Amino acid sequence: MRRLLLAISSAVTLVACGTAPSPGDAKITVPSGSSQPPAQPLNTASAADPTGFTLVASGDVLIHPPLTDQATQDGNGKRDYSKIMAGVNATVSGADLAICHMETPIAPASGPFKGYPEFSAPPEIVTTLKDIGYDDCSTASNHTIDQGDGGVKQTLDTLDAAGIKHTGSARSAEEARKPLIMDVKGVKVGHVSFAFGFNGHKLPADEPWLANTIDPDAVIAAAKAARAAGAEVVVVSLHWGTEYVQDPTAEQKRIAQKLLNDPNIDLIIGHHAHVVQPFEKINGKWVAYGMGNEIARHSEPKGVTEEGVIARFHFTKKPTGWTVDKAEYVPLLIDLGPPIRLLDLSQPNTVDAARRNQALQRTDQIVLSRGAGDQGLTRPGK
Repeated sequence: MRRLLLAISSAVTLVACGTAPSPGDAKITVPSGSSQPPAQPLNTASAADPTGFTLVASGDVLIHPPLTDQATQDGNGKRDYSKIMAGVNATVSGADLAICHMETPIAPASGPFKGYPEFSAPPEIVTTLKDIGYDDCSTASNHTIDQGDGGVKQTLDTLDAAGIKHTGSARSAEEARKPLIMDVKGVKVGHVSFAFGFNGHKLPADEPWLANTIDPDAVIAAAKAARAAGAEVVVVSLHWGTEYVQDPTAEQKRIAQKLLNDPNIDLIIGHHAHVVQPFEKINGKWVAYGMGNEIARHSEPKGVTEEGVIARFHFTKKPTGWTVDKAEYVPLLIDLGPPIRLLDLSQPNTVDAARRNQALQRTDQIVLSRGAGDQGLTRPGK
């Protein structure tokens, strides 16, 4: 695993990807996790930070065909997403635990590759995510079962082959029952992942464990199972909300309140809206309602779908347990170019100054709109 030691305290085709959850979507109460053997420690304690750890989490990885066209051009005929994604290398690799959100199924190297409405992405994106420094991906989304149970298996097999942990979908009931627990500098961190539904697809009656559907009690049960398996910190990934709407829905706020009032859950990181949504502290714990896209190429709406954030949280141990003592958001921008490039706006880059300022101002306004600034959330460089 490639990691950079931190030298400073902080060094983050129109797609209608969601529909209202179908009443027929099955809800499960068992947690999902990797079938891999117990992980070796993701990192060892550094002299700079011997007692705490830094977690980063990013938004939707949604591979539209124009991104694959760009990757093929960058690779001189071979698909290579590394140049597209290079802008976030420093922020991601500088964390002790980096979590991505793989929204779509992954296809074999021979394809077929598809965009909306039923995605199937090239496996080279997983190679790039690993090279950047991602340790783990949530996989529960409204597209998880776009390619059926075969797509779920192919996706998880590809993540396993790359050495990326995963949670949110499963290849068997046994795998679904096994919580994902990661050793981060000697701290056991659990991760669970749930989605609101599957775009009208139904989970097969004989395979209800393929993907996790949001139900607050099911999420809490999964967090409790992770705790029982040894987790000292539990992170919840939720694929929820309304696409292209920057305000969290009443349901998002209700679910966040219930989950963060539960002692088994320490952090919520959200996806699906494809635009940035606010951060908020509830019961002393953080929710990032939506981090926008990490990488995507929507034809409409323009502007807001190219803006995202990486959430960065530093955990430290207090007498009452592990808690976040520093919370940050790192603004991102997908520069449509050409060429298409993902930019970390906290780092020097060549994007047009007016576009950069527009993205920063809008991101700041939305992320801080529920009082997160007063609750301690900061942006590097601001």
